[in-house]
Amino acid sequence: MARDQSIVFSFRYPCYILVALSAFSSLSFFYWSHSSVPCYSNGQTIEQIQNKNQPINLLSFPLAWNHLSFSSNPPSKILKIALFVKKWPHKSRAGGLERHAQTLHLALAKRGHELHIFTTSAQNKSFPTYPMSNLFFHLSKPTSAGLLDQSLVWKQFQTQNTTGKPFDMIHTESVGLMYTRAQNVSNLAVSWHGIAYEAVHTDIIQEILRAPDEHRAIELTDRTTRVVEEVKFFKNYAQHVATSDHVGDVLKRIYMIPEERVHTILNGVDEGIFRPDIAQGKDFKSKFGIPESKALVLGMAGRLVKDKGHPLMFEALKKMFAENSRFQESVFVLVAGNGPWGARYQDLGPNVLVLGPLDQAQLSRFYNAIDIFVNPTLRAQGLDHTLLEAILSGTPVIATRIASITGSVIVSHEMGYTFSPTVNSLKEALYRVWKDGRRVLQKKGQVGRERGLKLFTATKMAAAYERLFLCIADSVQGGNDYCTYKPSIG
Repeated sequence: MARDQSIVFSFRYPCYILVALSAFSSLSFFYWSHSSVPCYSNGQTIEQIQNKNQPINLLSFPLAWNHLSFSSNPPSKILKIALFVKKWPHKSRAGGLERHAQTLHLALAKRGHELHIFTTSAQNKSFPTYPMSNLFFHLSKPTSAGLLDQSLVWKQFQTQNTTGKPFDMIHTESVGLMYTRAQNVSNLAVSWHGIAYEAVHTDIIQEILRAPDEHRAIELTDRTTRVVEEVKFFKNYAQHVATSDHVGDVLKRIYMIPEERVHTILNGVDEGIFRPDIAQGKDFKSKFGIPESKALVLGMAGRLVKDKGHPLMFEALKKMFAENSRFQESVFVLVAGNGPWGARYQDLGPNVLVLGPLDQAQLSRFYNAIDIFVNPTLRAQGLDHTLLEAILSGTPVIATRIASITGSVIVSHEMGYTFSPTVNSLKEALYRVWKDGRRVLQKKGQVGRERGLKLFTATKMAAAYERLFLCIADSVQGGNDYCTYKPSIG
């Protein structure tokens, strides 16, 4: 098998800082740095791990696989892959998990692999079609809770597993395939886009922001039990993929899953769609009548709901507009998405424009039209695609200081801003953005895009998953060639 391309690391973190933090906290909060001696969690430096005479066992690789560069040539082995996912995206209306499933598995199909997707049928909507003969959808009616009917999809799977060659690899997005079905399947990997341990942070934030007249959320008292339940049943899945560095650490330490069964592959988005395009950005602003006189254009995208932080953002903007007339006059806010907070944003005045949901092509123009992308999320789960889309578009980002975001995405002030989930902290961060101005923001956007091209592209993500799937299938069949990373010499 040909050697892999050289290892590419876009950031490093110092050993002594990690050791110090590990001693003081059971939580996974990392401080990332571009200086000092880079090392892994076991204390070894990158240079030691990357010894060109010593192949790397991928199943023991401690960082995100996105840091590795795999060959762009099609693999010599074509896999038959089964995917279990609750929903398949329909146009612009899709959550992060569904968009991940679509981006990843269409890329794998284009690489020549045979994909069988077990998902729910779209109610009152036509199901999308694709011009690929190696892509098959197996649809079923969802349960009353909107989930996959486990008995039915398992029968569909067994039929396909005995038709022609059996499946080489089975992939489930979260609990698309429940652990009761997955527990005896060795050639299986589950990708986690949010776990109960992360959600505890969300509950704490929501409780802190709760108004005195609001009832305490029931989830706050039930979440610990949910974490315990997950720790018990997660072990029934053979291999685990964490979509952020933080979750990878939690799965190993808190959920006590053996390190060789946990693999971090960061989410990626289509770099062919999300890229800098000044002309498109200008056209977008012109189309929606955004005055050139505005010194700063802020942008938000996604579901306009409470857990995405829109009450926080609304209150911050309302106060800033009231207390600072210069800020109000020089700032324009574009909001892409739908939800109950859309109408409330409109009430802030003519400087705020709610666009409704946008498809990917429109979103690309949107990111190019704004000076900075704001993600005020209160949901401390998963790795938000909108941040990655903005970064690949060359747009700087500002987001809530949550472990997955600060550990994997906004790893330094050179590429963006972070804030604590309070109105005052968000206000301070927005004022800092305003004072820094476009020239500083453009530099941060360039730094972010350089890092994004190394880590957050759909190509990087798909290459990493493909290699993991080849490795797992190879291991089950008694081989280990695909599980060995051989750095190129020279």
